[in-house]
Amino acid sequence: MEKKISFVVPCFGSEDTLAAVVKEIVETVETRKDRYDYEIILVNDNSPDEVWPLIQTLSRQNRHILGIYLARNFGQHSALMAGYAHASGDIVVSLDDDQQTPADEMFALIDKLEEGYDVVYGCYQERRDNVFRKLGTYVNRRMSESLIGKPKNIQFTSYFAMQRFVAKELCRYTNTYPYIGGLVFRSTLNIANVSVHHRSRQVGKSHYTLKKLLTLWMNGFTAFSVKPLRVSSFLGALIAVLGFLFALYNVINKLIHPEILAGYSTLIAALMLIGGMIMLMLGILGEYIGRIYISINNAPQYVIREKVKDGICYEDND
Repeated sequence: MEKKISFVVPCFGSEDTLAAVVKEIVETVETRKDRYDYEIILVNDNSPDEVWPLIQTLSRQNRHILGIYLARNFGQHSALMAGYAHASGDIVVSLDDDQQTPADEMFALIDKLEEGYDVVYGCYQERRDNVFRKLGTYVNRRMSESLIGKPKNIQFTSYFAMQRFVAKELCRYTNTYPYIGGLVFRSTLNIANVSVHHRSRQVGKSHYTLKKLLTLWMNGFTAFSVKPLRVSSFLGALIAVLGFLFALYNVINKLIHPEILAGYSTLIAALMLIGGMIMLMLGILGEYIGRIYISINNAPQYVIREKVKDGICYEDND
């Protein structure tokens, strides 16, 4: 029985690479065209370059391509959610638009998925990223392990394949701040890795700035775990105990050595430490409250300006 694969590609700043990514997808699927049909969903995350005209051209050339144009830049994870909402395949594959994820190795993921797994991530033996991006990946991995309980033997990447029911479950999440890794792990534990080659970036540079990485980490912190609040409570209790012990030490020391003058610098240091921790805890609490406020006001996860199919643009009426 023929199965259908839905490829979801979030697009931002990729006018020089996107056509090559699509070409590689098509050529690779053609090697098994007797077993698999396909669709390619290209989600333009309000890219400032000529990505949307390119998507329109690609859709005219290939009837399997659906283009989605978001009204503003919502971020990679929201763009993926928009693509998943339109995916109709039995298998959904996510990959990047910069040619670093090897589309020609897609069947390594799909064959592993066919063994009975729900999600299969492509893992890289050697990442071809700059130091800043590698640091971001490391922090994201450790955060996922400590906050959402990701198994240490599973590597989350942006290149993965999943069964249709997982994609449908992800789409049930309608809050403003999606975090794909947390949503996948919340949906299933039947996850595997396969090794794939990570290519060097040939054109341009990563669009993940420090601000975007911090936003992504904060999404993971606040959307799927209350551990930061528990850590704040623990630190508050610890500092209170240390403060009491220090005050007790000063009283006893003053009784034993009355000639000792009170330490002004020590007092200021203690006040700055305690004040800093209080501000940090209030900031974490405020982040949770702010996101709750935004969510209950129904801030959109994404907004679709228009779509394109067979080169014909039309407004979204879903």
